[in-house]
Amino acid sequence: MTTVVPIEDPLTYIRGMIRTVPDWPKPGVMFRDITPLLQDARAFRLLIDQMVYRHMRRRIDLVVGIDARGFILGSALAYALNVGFVPVRKKGKLPYRTISMDYALEYGNASVELHEDAVRPGQRVLLVDDLVATGGTMLAAISLLQQLGSNLIEATAIVNLPELGGSDAIIATGTPFYSLCDFEGD
Repeated sequence: MTTVVPIEDPLTYIRGMIRTVPDWPKPGVMFRDITPLLQDARAFRLLIDQMVYRHMRRRIDLVVGIDARGFILGSALAYALNVGFVPVRKKGKLPYRTISMDYALEYGNASVELHEDAVRPGQRVLLVDDLVATGGTMLAAISLLQQLGSNLIEATAIVNLPELGGSDAIIATGTPFYSLCDFEGD
């Protein structure tokens, strides 16, 4: 019989599973890689459980996940919360009529899209991604959700890099923001 040792501090455990890759994708960048967190069954379950516990008593109609790692988190979270899932995709990936938003990345420019009928006005939405740095992608998704009239209850991520200002920019839109782990300059 296997004995499962309880984890006393889940957020420390989750943080410890995030790998730091120096100088990727360019010199000076400390890339926070969540793939070890996802590939470890116990850590992944703990991660999703932490997100579910945070939101299980809130009324949520949809979880919206941002391309691509937000799909992994968002779909698991939507399933556990028994709500629908909506993807925010990179430009040109959605087959139906879309609305789109251009934004600046740390390393260039990009655009994301959402089906024009993905969210109905007033629906209570939880927005999910893996990491917030400068906040460009999440801010673009927030703008799309606002255009569709959603009631955005929170934007959430596993990792926040507060020194890059993204979480502050998200909060400045009036959107509550939560992250499980902050990495400050290390």
